[in-house]
Amino acid sequence: MTSPPARSRRADARRSRAAILDAATRVLNVEPDASLEAIARAAGVTRPTIYAHFPSREQLLLAVVERITHEAVVAMDAADPGTGPAADVLMRMLDAGAQVTGRYPVLVQLISAHTVSPEADHERHTPVADRIRRVIQRGRQSGEFDDRLPVDWLVAATIRLGHAASEETHAGRLSAPAAQDALRISLLRILGATEETDPSPRLR
Repeated sequence: MTSPPARSRRADARRSRAAILDAATRVLNVEPDASLEAIARAAGVTRPTIYAHFPSREQLLLAVVERITHEAVVAMDAADPGTGPAADVLMRMLDAGAQVTGRYPVLVQLISAHTVSPEADHERHTPVADRIRRVIQRGRQSGEFDDRLPVDWLVAATIRLGHAASEETHAGRLSAPAAQDALRISLLRILGATEETDPSPRLR
């Protein structure tokens, strides 16, 4: 049986780790080059405490990425993925995820500029990709989407197009509604959506 002091130490460690991630998310979203000392001050801990949880700045950044990804996945799961046509579900899920990442524009740019291995990039996107894959497969089974292209290709393309829509909006080249319209039209075309599914909204 675990002793009370050991449980207390683990609880303290969890709180400390959460405080560091909270602080890192806030600080790096304002100043991407912020030092670990600045993050430690914001978290109310010492720099050695940060190193005790995250041996390097890169590991801290990866943990922040995991946190944002988890937050986006939770939002996607709350977007009623089991109700309505597959195309509508897909757009709701992507919009929910984009609303989360939209709260961290500086961090998202920092993450995008951070070079990682293809394996690490794949692992980072796996929770999102799995949800997109399920919707695409459901759309195929219902006859909303055709089966001319491989599902994994369509999943990867959906993720890339979602990133492109966010980037165009943040850069001011498209309004948010225009980016949403462009994303929907592009996705419906590559997914081989039926005419009934594709209302071809007007770009603004």
